[in-house]
Amino acid sequence: MIRAMLGATALALAFAAHGQSDERKALAFEAVERNADSIATIGDRLYYYAELGMQEQESAKFLKETLEAIGFKVDLGGGGFPTNVWAQYGSGKPHIVIVTEIDALPEGSQTPGSIERKPLVKGAPGHMEGHNTHGAVAVGAAYAVKRVMERYKLPGTISISFGPAEEQLVSRPFLVRAGLFKDADAAILIHIGENFSTGYGLQNYAAISAKFTFHGKTAHGAVNPWEGRDAVDAVELMDMGFDKLREHLRPSQRAHRTITIGGIQPNIIPDLGQIWWFVRDANAPWAKENFDKLVNIARGAAMMTGTTMEMEIVASAWPQLGNRVIAEAIQKNIDAVGNPKWSEEEQKFARDFQSALGLKAVGLAPAPVKFGARPQSFASNDSGDVTWNVPAGNLNFPASVPGVNYHNWQAAVTPISSIAHKGEVAGAKVLAASLLDLLTSRELLDKAKAQFRDDTRDTPYFSFLPADAKPPLELNREMMERFRPEMRKHYLDRRPQFK
Repeated sequence: MIRAMLGATALALAFAAHGQSDERKALAFEAVERNADSIATIGDRLYYYAELGMQEQESAKFLKETLEAIGFKVDLGGGGFPTNVWAQYGSGKPHIVIVTEIDALPEGSQTPGSIERKPLVKGAPGHMEGHNTHGAVAVGAAYAVKRVMERYKLPGTISISFGPAEEQLVSRPFLVRAGLFKDADAAILIHIGENFSTGYGLQNYAAISAKFTFHGKTAHGAVNPWEGRDAVDAVELMDMGFDKLREHLRPSQRAHRTITIGGIQPNIIPDLGQIWWFVRDANAPWAKENFDKLVNIARGAAMMTGTTMEMEIVASAWPQLGNRVIAEAIQKNIDAVGNPKWSEEEQKFARDFQSALGLKAVGLAPAPVKFGARPQSFASNDSGDVTWNVPAGNLNFPASVPGVNYHNWQAAVTPISSIAHKGEVAGAKVLAASLLDLLTSRELLDKAKAQFRDDTRDTPYFSFLPADAKPPLELNREMMERFRPEMRKHYLDRRPQFK
């Protein structure tokens, strides 16, 4: 296995062994290695900002400054999102886009490196899915490709899309609707993982997130309840109605809810009730079919209780569609770069961490996942909408400890560790090499587009968003304003210096 930390000459020979003798990739790898400290600094800075979706203000400002310093044009605010970051270098065709995100999760604050629970700021958000590493990989790879484009006068455009609020499935459907991807020829979606992997076909689930608000009439629960119209009764009837429907849905469906407004006190008939639903399925038409049934149940619940109902779609996502042609190209670069060479200290830490969680102590992944060994996930990601409009591959890079699940505070232990730093460097190399393949091979791009046409022929894209839907600008604002003053005390003042 060819290790990620080999020098440029050895990597050039490695590519020759894989039938890809390409000094341009060797130059890109050299640029990544030379700037490994700066790449790590980007991920570390983003970790301490730990901003929730729609509130990525410091993160967006930092990325804008960093990308402009290395020669990229950066726009903020696209699609109606103040924290949407769109960076671009070059001009003309082909136009390849890196697609990723930088948001954190509620209550994920954790002292990095501590296997025991130890929040930096109690109750505050934190990067317990490691999205901070995405900025490091994307910027590191983009800088390396820019250097190659300058040296070899390569035509084309490289863009980076940092979409806000991925954890709430918010931004990408809006960005697609706003036309940000209309001129793109291909995209690569990146995400942290416990190993290198890519894949093709349907990678995860479609999802629709919506809030159902019922309005009734208040009354005294003991004196004149017959005059009331109970909005929380409507919420409960909707919940029970969908529960009775589950038997008649496909086995692939998933639906989950939380009651967000459930009354004030028992002796007051509530005139306001609200329930928030996520509806998922293996493809977009099935998810939409399930959601339409849920809406009918809500209408029935309102009729039964004499209340009125209003529905707001909060977010939506198509399943990611992995392009096989692009995935095959990514896999060749994964195999050529290989997993990082982990130190014994890193392996011991990983094993100790796994043992502390009651997991099998297998340590860090020694070799990449074999091609195609990735079943469809039940989770969702708002980047899926991009993949039904642009041929897209996906790249997971090894920067977390195997078995440590995301969306748990434990996943916030390692995103700025040496494990994450090595994974960022390896991921940046594979991403840079894959971008160069798409930039320089017309044949590869034509094959990817033909694959895309075949994959989407029977399922034309449609947006889940209502025509009047607008970005939820207030999402997570109160929580970030409450915790940001204490979080600022932990901000990192180190800046990346690319060379």
